[in-house]
Amino acid sequence: MRPCSIGLRAHMTAFMTRLVVFLLALLASPLLAAESDPVRGHAVTATLLTAEEGVAGRTISAGLKLDLDEGWKTYWRAPGEVGLPPELDWSASENVGSVALAYPAPDRFVAFDIQNFGYGDQVVFPLTVMLADGATSARLDITADLLVCADVCIPETLALSLDLPTGGGIDAASAEVLADWVARVPGGEEVGIVLDTVHVDERALTLRAVSDEPFRSPDIFPEMGAYAAFDAPDLRLSEDGRELWASLPVLSAGEGPLDLTIVDGSRAATLRADPGDVSPAPPAGGPSLGWILAVATLGGLILNLMPCVLPVLSIKLASALQAADRPLARVRAGFLASAAGVLAFFATLALALVVLRGAGVAVGWGIQFQQPVFLAFVIGLMTLFAANLFGAFEMRLGSTAMTGMSKAGGEGLRGDFATGAFAALMATPCSAPFIGTAVTYALTSGPAEILAVFLAMGFGLALPYLAVAARPALVRRLPRPGRWMEAVKIVLGLMLMSTVAWLLTVLAGAAGLRLAVLIGGLAIALLLALKIGRAGPVAAAGLAALVVAAAVVPPAPVGRVASVVGVWQPFELDRVATEVAAGDVVFVDVTADWCLTCVANKRLVLDRGEVAATLGTVVALQADWTRPDPAISDYLAAHGRFGIPFNAVYGPGAPEGIALPELLTEAAVLDAITRAGG
Repeated sequence: MRPCSIGLRAHMTAFMTRLVVFLLALLASPLLAAESDPVRGHAVTATLLTAEEGVAGRTISAGLKLDLDEGWKTYWRAPGEVGLPPELDWSASENVGSVALAYPAPDRFVAFDIQNFGYGDQVVFPLTVMLADGATSARLDITADLLVCADVCIPETLALSLDLPTGGGIDAASAEVLADWVARVPGGEEVGIVLDTVHVDERALTLRAVSDEPFRSPDIFPEMGAYAAFDAPDLRLSEDGRELWASLPVLSAGEGPLDLTIVDGSRAATLRADPGDVSPAPPAGGPSLGWILAVATLGGLILNLMPCVLPVLSIKLASALQAADRPLARVRAGFLASAAGVLAFFATLALALVVLRGAGVAVGWGIQFQQPVFLAFVIGLMTLFAANLFGAFEMRLGSTAMTGMSKAGGEGLRGDFATGAFAALMATPCSAPFIGTAVTYALTSGPAEILAVFLAMGFGLALPYLAVAARPALVRRLPRPGRWMEAVKIVLGLMLMSTVAWLLTVLAGAAGLRLAVLIGGLAIALLLALKIGRAGPVAAAGLAALVVAAAVVPPAPVGRVASVVGVWQPFELDRVATEVAAGDVVFVDVTADWCLTCVANKRLVLDRGEVAATLGTVVALQADWTRPDPAISDYLAAHGRFGIPFNAVYGPGAPEGIALPELLTEAAVLDAITRAGG
């Protein structure tokens, strides 16, 4: 796809104006400036100027010059999230047929995490004035309605006039000023920038553009109707700098054609986009894929230490104790099968994310724990594992995919594979260091990168299994099995049931207490039924009952206000800017009941000691992502995050926010609050 440049915005008129001004400047002689008396507003001084000092034809090259006080700005034709473009009234003019207003390329202003497009210090809006009669005098009479903003916004209404007699010469100074600002008006493809691929959905505008010469410091200003708004772009360049990839989160959708103004230093082009169905992948650039794969592997290895994975890993080690007398080849095969189960799960998860993202579904790390059916299935699965450890039933080798507790070797390889897959499944609600970086890279890249990154995380998680597979003789150094193994099984079973209890609290937050009690009761019934019935049919029926119950019982409405306690208040994005504008520090905590790392951050850092006391002195906003919430998903995406925990601190000293690491420390939190306070 190669969208054409737009014909609107009077590109040809701007070009002709530029040419006329240039020729007039060549013929100019030093005369008095052709400009109106300056008019002073609250924070801006306006002047109307022309290159011609009189009427010598039907075209007048004019400009509205605005000199803004320090720290003040005014707006482009598409002002961004807030603001208003200038409005000009020429109705009181004499001998004026029409006026074409051109907009120089804007700058981006960010305050309180709000994106605005406009001008600071000084701007001259080029005007092409077409006279009704090119042989008689004219009077330019303009009323300009402007919005100028600093910490506050002030509407300005300024009236300017300039008389132009017949004849007269050219003012070199005015002509030079106009020529400079006309040159800043964006052109089209003749600038050397062309759109290659554009995709837009309810979440993001993504594009790829190519340039005849390398991009230096590009920025993108989208226009898509009066109510469209976009957050700051994520910009990436190819290695040679000639390819630009950008993703702009959609804050509010608009209606109308999509125009993109790409500014790169002194170059600027406004291009009409023809969005397609395929989102372009980012070019090679930024962190290398090799570096990201190393980060993902390390993050996956650390996941083994997370509380959600340890019970399953312990089960595998317990099976290794029982395998101590088996041939080493069988021990190696069992642990390799578990590693294969881990990798298979991560490959399946990566492919599912690719499909869901292609369908426009919001994706991220651990979001499956927002779904009641998934939670019920995992609760049932863990109940079966615990029942086996308690001796409620014995799984026959190879009987079903549930033989995760089978002995190593022979037909038990299916069980080893299932154990590995289950460990990977239980890792998804946890966020370890480096996982956020890897997942963010993957979910902003193409399908191949997603698969590679998730397989690297799986490889890291599988490293303990691979280590034993490389040295299977290690299992013979473990204590000999005996009656003490029964106690180990009981301990492991209790660990699994404690995880089931935690999952029930997650389910209560995601779907309500009624469904959580129902699923908990069914899980207990499954435990009892396994003691008296045939294991295979009972296990299958029990799992089916749990899943069906979660599917047919509607989730109970849970208010977000009820989920916050203590110093915390419900998260609202608009409050961040409001509180920071009032001089307050804002601490945002994105959490969920299913996020164990979030719980650890609260218990070990946020709810203790000096941090807890300090949070009582700032505005603490909590975003509960236990249930799907598009507002929270958009907030995370705007910060380049696709998983939690996520914490950020805002304040007068950091209006754009200071993002904190996934694992919080007291020093990191207190330092960020101090810096945000200015």
